[in-house]
Amino acid sequence: MFLIKMNDIKVKNLIGMYECKVDTKGRLLLPSGLKKQLAAELQEGFVLKRSVFNSCLELHTMSEWNSVMTDVNKLNRFVKKNNDFIRMFTSGVRMVEADSTSRIQIPKDLINFAGIKKQLVLAAVGNVVEIWDKEKYENTVNDTSVDFGELAEDVMGGTNKVDEHE
Repeated sequence: MFLIKMNDIKVKNLIGMYECKVDTKGRLLLPSGLKKQLAAELQEGFVLKRSVFNSCLELHTMSEWNSVMTDVNKLNRFVKKNNDFIRMFTSGVRMVEADSTSRIQIPKDLINFAGIKKQLVLAAVGNVVEIWDKEKYENTVNDTSVDFGELAEDVMGGTNKVDEHE
């Protein structure tokens, strides 16, 4: 786990992929490896929301969520497109807390949105934890229609370029 300080905001880069189960009441026991990384945030609680791009959920620390919402709140609410975005982005957002045994309750509507059955994957993606139905996660990361090498080049190929004038 790494901490980066940017403008007095600590950004936590979480590490790991964890397979676990959700019980019939929608409770998820945080795996010990993730719990250790989130120890400082356990008392603050978390924000759980629908993913914008995938059929999964996103678990944000409160500090990460506040940082995201600082940017969202800069949008002009008198522009319809912005207002529609904010409404859709925050749809289904819930504050959740870990109980004394480090379980988080996933609300039924979010379980339905993500198509979660019993087996889960918690995937640390930078400073957010994605919560996936295991089968959906495996189908997504093993999608052969996506050429990861090409995707990596498109997304990251322009980073760390040496300036040709140096």
